[in-house]
Amino acid sequence: MNAEDVLTRIKQLHANGETLSKKSVKKSYPDLMQNALYYYPSWEHALQKTGIR
Repeated sequence: MNAEDVLTRIKQLHANGETLSKKSVKKSYPDLMQNALYYYPSWEHALQKTGIR
């Protein structure tokens, strides 16, 4: 998963109405959280890059 894949996956979760809180994503999608924190300084930063928040 590259940085663009992370953003795409976050957008997909948002479109599906999933909660994007750090705790929820870490529990349900640990691979996504791990990759997001690898490519971005924080979960909030990754969310900001998607333009969702």
